Amino acid sequence: MTILTDPPKESFRLSMLLYDTRYRSATIQAIAMIAFMLLAAWLINNAITNLNTLGKPMSFGFLGDTAGYDINQRLLDYDSQDSHLRAALIGLLNTLVVAVLGCITATIVGVFVGVMRLSNNWLIARIMTVYVETFRNVPVLLWIILAMAILIETLPMPRAFKGDTPTATMDLFNTVAVTNRGVYIPEPLFSRSLGDIHFLGDMALRFDVSMDLIAFLVVLGLSIFGMRKVIARANTIQEETGDRPKTWHVLLGLLFGPSIVLMIVLGFHLGYPELKGFNFRGGIHMRNSLIALWLALSLYTAAFIAEIVRAGILAISTGQSEAASALGLRPNRTMRLVILPQALRVIIPPMISNYLNLTKNSSLAIAVGYMDITGTLGGITMNQTGRELEGVMLLMLVYLAISLSISGLMNWYNNSVKLVER
Repeated sequence: MTILTDPPKESFRLSMLLYDTRYRSATIQAIAMIAFMLLAAWLINNAITNLNTLGKPMSFGFLGDTAGYDINQRLLDYDSQDSHLRAALIGLLNTLVVAVLGCITATIVGVFVGVMRLSNNWLIARIMTVYVETFRNVPVLLWIILAMAILIETLPMPRAFKGDTPTATMDLFNTVAVTNRGVYIPEPLFSRSLGDIHFLGDMALRFDVSMDLIAFLVVLGLSIFGMRKVIARANTIQEETGDRPKTWHVLLGLLFGPSIVLMIVLGFHLGYPELKGFNFRGGIHMRNSLIALWLALSLYTAAFIAEIVRAGILAISTGQSEAASALGLRPNRTMRLVILPQALRVIIPPMISNYLNLTKNSSLAIAVGYMDITGTLGGITMNQTGRELEGVMLLMLVYLAISLSISGLMNWYNNSVKLVER
């Protein structure tokens, strides 16, 4: 009779951390981590010691001091007597405005150019190639300066709109003024407004939320909910009977009807810009610096997005196009319904990098006088207070938060649209 017994368990020895392959990798990583943390601690301690020696210990109290400078383009109320923290907030919002506008425009232009580069029309395909090669091979800073110079030199001055025989006129039925100081567009106003909700009182981070906007978003959300119900009912009827009822007029009514009724109730009207004195007053003023930065960043980034879109489309097997053609789909519907949805899983990951690059490239705004977060916190505030280390650290933290937010949002979208493999 044979008796099997378990081998005796090997007791742990300290030397196994180095000589046993099961623990060696973890030991090396732990040593590297400790060395890195010691190096970081030495650098931080050295910086704090040197700052104390210079008589300016690390402090963020300067954010509460009076800024003393103006910001020309802003979404929230601000004047020169507000604090540096308020100025940084205004700059942050300006950065987000350029980033959002730039990402939307670059995506639209990039997708269009990328598809047109694959056109069978020789002239269109070559024009798109010239666009891509021209924009992506010239530094974006030069495009920003060129766009600003074109806007200043080619557009009329406000005084050109004055007099009995003006040399310039407003566009779109006298509602939009395009000048070398910026573009003035109508402003939405409500004669029976619901008012605003004020948050944070007189603090530096105070802001207002329009009740009119909240009401509009609520009505729009209910409209979309109703549209989804109508579409679901149409799908059910189609599955049961084979016939799909016409729903386009119901969907249009649900989309626009409640919003139009709400706007009538609130007394919606437009406030038009008017020439008073030496400049236009009223309406929404989009300064040349914002437009130049927006256009340059969008067109520059669109050149890279176009190549990503083209590569994504070419990655799809030609058999997909042939199968769609065999089913009777026209080329444009084949591209919209068959090719692009499959190409998205190839397109989106590199697209995230380009959105991040566009956001970070917006820090060049100071070249044309646009006051973004770099121009406020990393520019005037830092020069006035002498707090370069604190300012740069806050600036890096802000850009890191924005980049991680964009990356997280796009990764979520990528996971939601990717094909589920069996």
